[in-house]
Order: sequence, then structure tokens, then C-alpha cells
Amino acid sequence: MSQDKKSFYITTTLPYVNSNPHIGFAMEIIRADALARFKRETGYDVFFNTGTDEHGVKIFEKAIENKKSPQEYVDEMSEHFKKLKETLNLSIDNFIRTTDSDHIEAAQAFWKKCLDSGYIYKKEYSGMYCVGDEMFVKEKDLVDGKCPNHPTQDPVFLTEENYFFAFSKFSNDLMKYFEENPNFVTPSFRLNEMKQMIKDGLEDFSISRIKEKMPWGIAIPGDDEQVMYVWFDALVNYISAVGWPNDEDKFKKYWTDATRVQFCGKDNTQHQSLRWQAMLLAAGLPLTNHIVVGGFLNSGGQKMSKSLGNVISPKDIVDEYGVDAIRYYLLRDVHPFEDSDVTMEKFKVSYNANLANGLGNLVNRILKMSEDNLEGNFNFNNDFNNLPAEYMEAFDKFNFQEAMNYIWKEISEMDQYIQDNQPFKLIKENPDEAKKMILELVEKLFNTAKLLKPLLPETSEAIISAISSNKKPEKPLFLRKD
Repeated sequence: MSQDKKSFYITTTLPYVNSNPHIGFAMEIIRADALARFKRETGYDVFFNTGTDEHGVKIFEKAIENKKSPQEYVDEMSEHFKKLKETLNLSIDNFIRTTDSDHIEAAQAFWKKCLDSGYIYKKEYSGMYCVGDEMFVKEKDLVDGKCPNHPTQDPVFLTEENYFFAFSKFSNDLMKYFEENPNFVTPSFRLNEMKQMIKDGLEDFSISRIKEKMPWGIAIPGDDEQVMYVWFDALVNYISAVGWPNDEDKFKKYWTDATRVQFCGKDNTQHQSLRWQAMLLAAGLPLTNHIVVGGFLNSGGQKMSKSLGNVISPKDIVDEYGVDAIRYYLLRDVHPFEDSDVTMEKFKVSYNANLANGLGNLVNRILKMSEDNLEGNFNFNNDFNNLPAEYMEAFDKFNFQEAMNYIWKEISEMDQYIQDNQPFKLIKENPDEAKKMILELVEKLFNTAKLLKPLLPETSEAIISAISSNKKPEKPLFLRKD
């Protein structure tokens, strides 16, 4: 590997292992994967991290419910998330678990660093605690007495002596960073929300739980009676994954000297863009460069939940439609930054229109004409450079929908060209002109397949392979579903 490649670090949030992977996390990790593949193709040395968050009340309660020890439970559940690499065709470089010994050591080292810097202190605190969010919530933020993120759960009133992180001390530094880096949080309206939170006043937050009440967490250095609050522990994974604090070279390469991008859902925006950045400031470490925030996926106008029976499993979609079908839908049909409504009916309509009847049919038409009328020794440029500006800009803005729309505009133009010029008929009257048209279509299809590489990698490879052998695929790329 070339030593002069620029480093690029990408991470998702770490999902809790209290339930199986859902389509919302599939959306987040597929978007991160598309960016990772794009950056590799354009010459970057990429480190792509994901994993599982395995401590906290929710995990502890789930383990008891399933009559397992917490470690047995998380060992079993984390495997479902590991399998996403194969299920969703992901190019991840690292899968971290917050129960890994290296991560535990890093979380404790990070705690010590913040403590030594004077940003951790102990006090008694009373407040409403949302088990779903694993955090204390303010009375003013409750809706009908419930946390807005978990309206079916009653918050629990707790009084504990805990360790606190001096979040309030970082208001000025965080606002300065936001002002100096206007693209720090994408989309911009999420950045404005975070600025408003700073203006409203940041409050110190609890970063520990009493071990006797909640034993499933990382031990606090020097205090056997407390364990780390799950968010404090989990956020440290972003640097423990790249070698902090022991592997200085790796950390320098993939954090200090790299472009650092974190993907998250809108309910994680505060943790990623405010709390984690303040923690990095407390530890004297470089802040993240970009936080990319997605919306929620609802189904039939309602939040997905097991009780409503409207949860969509990414594995079920892949089993029936193929991996690139779900990648297509989540990258193009779902809004990149706002909430979207997803149903299997909408998925099927889009699949048939844009993949089976759209791209798949176009590939068959062009390659049938090529196979019948052209010699196959094509010499097209396979380098991933000199790409269309509109396509490049979409990735720079983390707007994968715009990148997909550009590609489908090209697909539509090829369809229209075939309809207008009908080279399959012209071949009898003017074979030279028809062959020229067909060759132009094959080259345009090849270039389109290149643009699909980061987004629909299997489809891209299948099209390029078919062009190189000058044969239409033996079976349709996307079978129409009735």
C-alpha cells in the first residue's frame, strides 16, 4: 500500500444488542459503506469501523429475561450484527465490541485522563432516568410524562451518588468549533439544533451507575462501587478502534492525521456532536471532522415496533430480493437526512420499476445488441477518476440519494436514446451507423457501472463482467416480482 495515501476514518454508531439488527441501522451502515468504498476508489487509505454496544441497563435486563448471563447474552447477540458484513456486502475493516479487553482498557485510560484533567467529579443526583435512552431526562423534555424517544416506557426516578462529567465547561469551545466548521454536522438544520442546545446551556451529566444496582458495565478505576455509564464507555470506541492509547502509529494515521467521519441517527446527534466532542476536548484529543445524521424510518406512518408487527428485517429483504436491492432502496428512495416511511409494498414497486424494469432491462437490451452485432474486445477506461462533478459533489455532501439520482438520470437517457434511435432496427439498413450507436451505448453502460461501484457493488461487477465477455447476463440482474 502506498505510504502517501491520505487517511480517511469512517464509523457508524454502535447499536445495542438488546434486539436483532433492524432496517434503520442497515440504512446507516450501508451509507457508511458507500462512502468507504467511494473513498477507497478515489485513492484514500480507509479505515471503516462498526461494532456493538454491550453494556448498560437494557442489556442487563434482557439477559435476565432470557435466563442468560450478560456475557453469554451479548456473545450470542453480537453475532447477528457481525453477520451484517456478509448479508449487506459491507467492506468494514474493524468490528469492535465494547466488551473487548482492548476497549475496556481504553475506556478506563480515557476516564483517568478526563479525571486527571479535572473534568470528572462526584455528587449526589436525583432525576428521571429513561432506560430506553440509558440517560437522565429533564422534566421539561418529557411528553405526557414520557421520554419522546420511548413513549411506551415510564421514566424511573433515581437518586444516586454518581460521577459527573463537567460538560458545562465546554460551551464556548464547542460553539467556537461549530462556527469555525460550518459543515461539522450534516444536515445544517441539525447543526443549528446543537448550537441552540449550547445557547440554552449545557449541563454536567452523570457518567456512572452504582454497581450494586447495575453491575453490567466497565469498572471505574479506583472505585469498586461504581461502573461507567454506558454512553461514556461506548463513545470511546471511536478511538479505541484505531489503537488509542497503546498503538500511537495507528492512532496517528487513522485519527489524528485522517479525515474523521461519524454516521448516526438523529436521536444520537447530541451524543456524537456535543458530548463526545467535549469528552475529546477534556482528553486533549482532536475532534471529529464530520457528523452525518440520518432520520428515522417509519412504516405505514408509524414508528416500527414489534408490538405493531411492522418491523422490517434487512435479512428478509436480502433473502427475497438480493443485497443490492436493499442497498438501492436505502440509498436512493429513503431521504438522506429526514424521516422516511418504508413499507414492503413501496419497496416492491420501486424494485420492479427501477431495478427489474429499469436497470436490469436496460443491461439486457444493450448487451443483447452488442452480443449480436459487435466484436467483444472493448478497451474502456476502468480507472475511477475524471468522474462527473455532480456525482462527486453528492459524495462530498454525504448525499447518496443525489449520487443515485445522477446514475438513474444516465440510465433514463440511455433508455430514451434506444427508443428514439432504435439501433436494433437500423442495423439492417445502416450497419456501420448502428454499430457505432451500440458501441456508444456499451461504453456509457460501462461508465454507469463504474459509478455504481461504491453503491451497488455486486451489480457493478456483474455489468462490467458481462461487458468484458460481450454477453448479456445468463439470468436477469433483477427478477421482476409479481
